Order: sequence, then C-alpha cells, then structure tokens
Amino acid sequence: MAPGGIRINDFCAAFLALFFLRPLLACPEEHRLALLEFKSALVGEPVAAGPACVLDSWGGHRRADCCRWEGITCDHRRPERPVTGVAVPGCNTLREAAVAAALTPLLRIRTLRVLNLADNRLRGELPAGGTSLAGLPSLEELDLRRNSLSGGLSSEIGRLRSLRSLVLDENSLSGEIPPDIGELGGLRQLSLRQNQLSGGIPGSIVRLRELQILDLGNNSLSSEIPGEIGELANLSALCLGRNRLSGGIPETVRAMSRLRELRLGENLLSGEIPGWLFTIRTLEVLDLGSNSLTWRNGADMRTDCVLSWLSLRSCGISGELPRWLSRQTKLDFLDLGKNRINGSIPEWLAEIEIGGLILPENNLTGPLPSRMFQSQSLSVLDLSGNNLSGELPENIGNATAIIMLLLGGNNFSGAPPPSLSKIRRLMMLDLSKNRFSGDRFPRLDEEPFLSFVDLSSNRLSGEVPTSFGSEMKFLDLSENQFSGGLPRNLSSMPLLLHLDLHSNRISGQLPGTLAGIPTLRSLILRSNLFEGQIPAVISELPALQILDLSGNRFTGGIPPELGNLRGMIRAPSLSFAVRDVFTFDLASADVSVVLKGKLQKLERGNLDIYSTLDLSGNELSGEMPPSLGNLRALKLLNVSGNNLRGEIPAEIGDLESVETLDLSQNDLSGGVPQTFVRLRALAVLRLGGNRLAGPIPDGGQMSTMDETSFANNSGLCGSQIRVLCSRSQPPWKNPNQSHGEPWFFWRGVAVGYPVGLCLAISALYFVGVFGPTANPPPPRHRWGR
Repeated sequence: MAPGGIRINDFCAAFLALFFLRPLLACPEEHRLALLEFKSALVGEPVAAGPACVLDSWGGHRRADCCRWEGITCDHRRPERPVTGVAVPGCNTLREAAVAAALTPLLRIRTLRVLNLADNRLRGELPAGGTSLAGLPSLEELDLRRNSLSGGLSSEIGRLRSLRSLVLDENSLSGEIPPDIGELGGLRQLSLRQNQLSGGIPGSIVRLRELQILDLGNNSLSSEIPGEIGELANLSALCLGRNRLSGGIPETVRAMSRLRELRLGENLLSGEIPGWLFTIRTLEVLDLGSNSLTWRNGADMRTDCVLSWLSLRSCGISGELPRWLSRQTKLDFLDLGKNRINGSIPEWLAEIEIGGLILPENNLTGPLPSRMFQSQSLSVLDLSGNNLSGELPENIGNATAIIMLLLGGNNFSGAPPPSLSKIRRLMMLDLSKNRFSGDRFPRLDEEPFLSFVDLSSNRLSGEVPTSFGSEMKFLDLSENQFSGGLPRNLSSMPLLLHLDLHSNRISGQLPGTLAGIPTLRSLILRSNLFEGQIPAVISELPALQILDLSGNRFTGGIPPELGNLRGMIRAPSLSFAVRDVFTFDLASADVSVVLKGKLQKLERGNLDIYSTLDLSGNELSGEMPPSLGNLRALKLLNVSGNNLRGEIPAEIGDLESVETLDLSQNDLSGGVPQTFVRLRALAVLRLGGNRLAGPIPDGGQMSTMDETSFANNSGLCGSQIRVLCSRSQPPWKNPNQSHGEPWFFWRGVAVGYPVGLCLAISALYFVGVFGPTANPPPPRHRWGR
C-alpha cells in the first residue's frame, strides 16, 4: 500500500476510535443527571443585573460532558472521571430555594470533595438523617456562607471526617455548636461568623489540633473562653468578637506561637489586659475593644509584635498616648476611642503612615498637626468628642485618600479650608458641634462618593450651601446662621434621605422643587422664618416619614393633600435605612425631633422607624382636614399654637399608631370626638387652650389622661378633669362623624319633630278628625279614619 494510503487509513482509524471512545471519556451519566437536577431546583428568573451565572454553561448537546461545565471539577486521573468539585458562588439567576431540596441530588455524587454554594438564595435547614451531608464521605471543603440557612447544626456534622474547611458565615443558624465538631480532626478552618448561635464554646474544639482559623464572631455565644484554647498550637486566627463571652483572656493564649490575629472585641470580658500579649512575635491584629477589660501597662512597655491593626477601645487607658505605639511603624489601623487619653496629638503619631486613626471621646487638646495631612495612606480620621481647638490646617486637602473625616464635638474655629474640595474620595464629613464660621463653604460637588455631611451647631452664615454632589444621602446644616431663601436646586441631590435645616434664619416660601427628591424620608425645617402657604406638592414625596415645619410663619390652611403622604400611612419598611448606608460608629449619632412634648434625640440609624408631622407654632388657619386621619403610621401629630378653628375631625381617631397628639392653643370648638377611645398607643394628649365643650370620652387610653390634657377648655366635663356631666348633657356627637348617623338625621329629628306634629294636627283638623263635619260619620268609622 502506498505511503499516502497508510496515512489515510491511520487517520480514519483514529477518528473512529475517538468517535466510539468519546462517551467513555465523559463524566459519569449519573453525575451529569444529578447536576442537571440540582440546576433545575435553583435556576429561575434573574433577580438583579450582574455577571452571568456559571449554571448557564450546564447542559445541552454540545456540553454533554459535565467535566467541561463551569464550576465543575473532575478527577481526570481515574478512567471514569468522577465529579469531585461543584463551585457555584454568587449566581444571580437563582430563585430562592430550600437548601435541602437543592443538596439532595448532589448527595448522589459521593466522590464530591469540594462544595461551594456561597452567596446564593438558599434557605431553610440543612438536611439531616439519611439525606444529610454526612452522605458525602470524601467532602473536604464546604462553603455555604451568605445564604439564609436556619435551624441548628446537626451532630451528624462530626461524621464528615475528611472535612478540612467548614464555612457557614452570615446565615441565621441557631442553637448550640454540637460537641461532635471535635470529631473533625483534620479541620483547618472553622468559620461560623455572623449567625445566631448560642451557648458556650464546646471544649471539644481543643481537639482540632490542625485548626488554623477559628472564627465564631458575631453570634450570641456565652460563658468563658475554654482555658485549654492554647492547645490549638497551629492557630493563626482566633476570632471570637461580638459575642457575650465573659471571664478573662486565658493564660494559655501566650503559647500560640503562630497566632497572627486575635479578635475578642465587643464581649463581656473582664480583668486586666495581660502585657504578655504584646510579646507574641507573630501577632499582627489585636482587637480587645468594648469589653470590661482594664489597662494597667506602662506607657513604654515591652513589645515584640509588629502590629498592623489594634483596637483598645473603652479599656480605661489614661494619660498621654502610649509611647510604645511610636515603635509600631507598620500600624495601619488604631482605635483607642472612649478612653481617658489627654494631651495633644504627638508628632510621632502624625508621621506614621496610618490608614485609620480612631480616637473619639477622649480628652485630647491642642491643634491638629499639619504633618498628619501629608499622608497618602490616611483613609479614616475620627477625632470627634475631644477638646481639640484652633483652625483646621490649610493642607487638609492634601490627604486625598480620606474617606471619612469626623471632627465633630470639638472647639475648632475659623472657616473650613478650601482645600477640602480636593479630597475626591470623601464619603463622610462631620464638622458638627464646633465654632466654625464664614459665609462660603467649600464646594464639594465634585466628590463622586460624598453621601454624609453634618455641619450642624456651628456659626456658619450666608446662603444655604447645596454644592455637595448627586450622591448625597444625609445633610444636616441645622443650628447655624444661614439666611436667605431655600435653594431651588435641592433636587440636584436626588438620593437625599435626610435634610435638616432647623434653627437658622432661612426665609421665604418653600419651593415646589422639593417634590423632586423622591427618596426624602425626613425634612426638618423648624425654627426658621419661612412664610406663605405650605405647598401641597410636599404630598408627592412618597417616602417622607418625618416632616417638621414648626416654629415658622406659615399661613393659610393645612393642605388636605398631606393626608396622602404614603410614608406616614403605612408602617415604614426596614428594607432600607440610613444605618444600611453608614455602619460607622458616628452614623448612629443623634437627630433631634419633638416627641411626647419634648425635644428628643433619635439615633440616625433608627430614623426609618419613626413617623412624625409637626406644624406647630405657625399662623395656620381654617379647619383641620379630616384626611389627616389617613396617616395611620404617625407617632406624633402636632398642630398646636396656630389659629385653627372648627371641630376636631372624628377621623383623627383613626391614627392607630399615634403616641403624641397635640392640638392645643388653637380656636377649636365642639367636643372631643368619641373616636379618640380607639387611640390605643396614645401617651400624651394636649387639647388645652381651645373652646371645646361637652363630655370627654371615657375608655381606652382616654381614661389615663389627666387635667393637663384638657386645660383651659371651660365647657368640658368628665372624670379626667373631675367635673361631673349633667344627665341632660348627651355625649358629644361630631356632626362630621362618618362612623355614626349622618348629621342631617339628628338635626332633622330636632327640627322635624315639632314641625311634623303641628302639620299632623292641622291635617287631622281639616279632614274632620277634631273639628265638626257636615255629615258626621259613625264614631267607630271616624276613629278608624
């Protein structure tokens, strides 16, 4: 045969061999079917825009070999090529599925060594019994973090003897950690952070001698840290923060020669912080803050570790900043907040290229070193709540990496430097409660990330600044000396959640452009010089929950359209809140509103659960619109100190959530509506200084009110004010009440009864019942007629 023919025959033979052998090179059919069944349990409509899901590559004739699917790993050393790994993290096309139903088909792949379903929408309890994960004897890595898993950890977890990594972070697992966890002798990582686990740390954990990472933080674990924890000699990270652990730091921790990260902050630990912690040479991260620990070590103690992260927050440190910190040249984050540190900020601290410097609520004094702002590493600077003074350095804008600049609650003065506008990564700026002055605030509208600005309680003047950029969410300019009208370009901040301008000198009318901020949840403009009518377009703000226009000069009537404010009609949703935007400590500082008759402070993080409407102290006239009764989520309604007249609408009794109702110091007449007995949440009622008359309703919360609720209403009677009502005095019926008979019914009875009687007698007279007739009928016939 010719050489060319031989080559053709060899090629044909090779092609036929590949054609017939190809099915033998694919993954096992039972594994492919199990994976497709798993996919069908999860895939649904996309829930959000995002990258394509790895499941999109699964299935189809061209993809019959599941070993070629994305996220699938097979053992190519074995002729049957079994599936050994399934990694489907963060898939945006998953429907919310029960974790048991999703995992059941995968349990048929007993060769599985890696299972990663992190950051999906799995819910429910982990399968137990015959369908538990214990049916995967070769499983080495299990990652189900950031799902919605619930229930407890089964003791069957101890049967996964091959497990090397168990990660179940950020779920809703509850109950105690089973002691059987100690059976996983080969475990190197155990991470159960941010669940709802309770009970103590099982002592069996100390048998996990291969363990390198132990993270049980952000749970509800209690009791003490096991004293034998130091037997975990290979441990590099011990993270137990944000629990309820008590007792002291075990002495055995000093034997952990490989420990790099120790996080015990935000517990109930007590006792003295041991100095030997700082002699662990490998230690890089140390968090002991927010416990009941005390600090008695010297200002220049021995340190063998090279720290990058240190928190000794609220540990009773006094005196000047510890000198030994100057040797920590690689320190990137330092939190010594809520201590008793005094003196000025030393130059050596300004020279450290630190990323986060957190020193709030101490007794620091003096000016800020300008050297601090030559750093290109400084990202977070929190010096709030000290006694620092002087003007801000002119070069503050040279620290262009700053994300959070928090200097509130000091004695800084002068004008904020123009260089602030050079910080292009700024997200949070707090200069509140200082003595800053000036009538021109630096433009910050080119900062693409700026979301939080608090300039309250200063001496700033001029027009209201609005050059803060389109990402602004929280803006507080209250308690300054701003004047002029309210700028009409407020709608250039379309994501604004909170706007507080109270206690300034702002005048003029409210611009209708306020309706162009659909996200606005709180609008606080009290104690200014606003005038004119309240614009009805405010009712077009769908998210508005707090509206405070008190202490101004508004005239005209209360717009009935305010009864359409959706954010005050329904109880607010907790799906999105200010606290979701800012989790940093200062973001939970206070916001002042009037509740229960007093100026109260609300945590910024909890603004989403309040709903108030305060129109008091104006010159409003006319009648109260019955539509205000639609605002069933209101906790406060205050229209006191106006010129309102007429009767109280019975619909006000529909405010089922109201805790404070103040209608005092007006010209209201009529009676107190009987519907007020339905106000079950009512704690403060003020109706004084009106012309109300008639009996006060008795029942429900109305029975708990005293004389102060009804002062200066001479026509009222009832047990609350110790004035008996006469028997002839019927309970007051509001003529506009829609819950009883119509008003014309009772007026018809009052007027129609005597008129009808006279007409009837006259008619009988004319038909001859009472008078003489020409041919009188027989008596029986006459009386029958």
